[in-house]
Amino acid sequence: MARRITLIRNAAAFAATLLLSAGPAPAASANGLPAGPNPVAVKLDTYWTHARMAAALPGDTGKGPEDALAPRSISPTVDGPRPGEYIPPSQSFDGLPQAGTFFWTDATGTGRTCSGSVVRSPGHDLVLGAGHCLMGYSGTSPKRNLGFVPQYHDGLKPFGIFPIRNNGVYVPQQYYDLGTHAGAAYDFGFALTQPNQDGTRLQDAVGGVHLLTGTGYYHVPVRMIGYPARSQKPLECWSWTTQWASDDPADPGTFPRIACDAFTGGTSGGPMLVPWPGGWAVIGVIGGYHTGGNTPQVSYSAYFGAATRVLYRAAITGAPPAGPTS
Repeated sequence: MARRITLIRNAAAFAATLLLSAGPAPAASANGLPAGPNPVAVKLDTYWTHARMAAALPGDTGKGPEDALAPRSISPTVDGPRPGEYIPPSQSFDGLPQAGTFFWTDATGTGRTCSGSVVRSPGHDLVLGAGHCLMGYSGTSPKRNLGFVPQYHDGLKPFGIFPIRNNGVYVPQQYYDLGTHAGAAYDFGFALTQPNQDGTRLQDAVGGVHLLTGTGYYHVPVRMIGYPARSQKPLECWSWTTQWASDDPADPGTFPRIACDAFTGGTSGGPMLVPWPGGWAVIGVIGGYHTGGNTPQVSYSAYFGAATRVLYRAAITGAPPAGPTS
């Protein structure tokens, strides 16, 4: 076990070196138009005060309850750590520019939050998250103060806030049709953003991570990042992913599995990152099997394969988003 931990730490140090050599993408307008102030973002920035962001509740109440006595839909012996399993620790930090939080208000006006990451795209405007966090925002209805804050920490919005476009949320049709449990293998989504208050597009402001699909279940090292609700800083953890075949017929599928401590509500949609030339690539997000994991110690992702590529293409080409059929 000591040897395994040493290998992970050495790999982590190598990855950190890569990160230091990478910076945000050059500032430029992706569509060639001059940037200008965005009044929608200005209004949204005024709404999401420090107090409102700090008070936002998790939009993924099934992910790793903070209270060990909180009710679970299944036995703790399913979807969780194995006896004697080593659980790598997590630690708080000031965040990564390409990772951040979605904030929105639910139908009762209560603030909600989930995690996400900026994915490289031709439009420089794409965020990757969990389907179970984003699926309520299909269609053209008002989005209830929905925006993305990259590298949120300590109540700060260091790059501003990026409103989610009207009718700009992409979740697989299979996820809508099957639901959050039977459709666990499709629990991912993309959101198209508007520019921030200054008129800067998202990827121009913070850079982006590369989307990897079809790369299998086994990856090391993996750097997982997530934002627990009501926390002032995000968490990061270095670990590895393995293959997990669902043992629950209500949540069928095969999923990447990762052990990392303290990933509770709000972390859904957080990226699972691997070193990539010039920065990072994402191979999964917290979500899928039991909406990302019923315990804080173990998380899961829907497998990124053909369905992920299809959804990405739909988002970057402006195809009509999927939505509920009834």
